Amino acid sequence: MSEREVIDKLMKVMGSQRILAASVPRSRRAIVDVDKEGFKEVIQFLKKEGFTHLSTITGLEVGDGIELLYHLNREGVELTLRVKLPLNEIVVPTITDIIPGATLYEREVHDLLGVEFQGHPNLTPLILPDEWPEGVHPLRKHWTIEETRKELVKKREETP
Repeated sequence: MSEREVIDKLMKVMGSQRILAASVPRSRRAIVDVDKEGFKEVIQFLKKEGFTHLSTITGLEVGDGIELLYHLNREGVELTLRVKLPLNEIVVPTITDIIPGATLYEREVHDLLGVEFQGHPNLTPLILPDEWPEGVHPLRKHWTIEETRKELVKKREETP
C-alpha cells in the first residue's frame, strides 16, 4: 500500500474529526496530523494495518504547545503522526498497551518535555540524573541551566 493509499484509508475510516491534515512530502513518506482525543484509536487502526514498528517518538515545544511526532514504519512507508498538545494540558494517552516498544520513548519525552502519558506503567526518570529537580524539563523553551544549577545546589544543601 502506498503512502497516499494509507492516508486515504485513514481518512475514510477515521474521518476528518480524527485526521486533521495529511501530506506526502516525498515518496514513501507521509505526515498526518491527528486529533488528541482520537490519537489512540488511530494508533490501534494503524497497527492492524501493519504499522507495527515504532522507530521513535520525538517532541518539541512550538508556540503555545507541544508537538509529539510518532514515527511508524511498514513495508517501505514511513508515517509520522503529529499530535499537538496545549501547554496548559500536556497529557496524552500512552500507547504502551498497543506498541510495548513505546515505553522508553515515552519516558524520554516525559523527562525532556514534561509530557504526561496517561496510563504509562512507569514514568520514572530515564535519562536525567537522580538528583535532577522535579518539574524541570530541559527541552522546554523556558528552561535554563542557571535555574537548574540553583535547584540542584538547593536540593543538595537540604539533603543531610
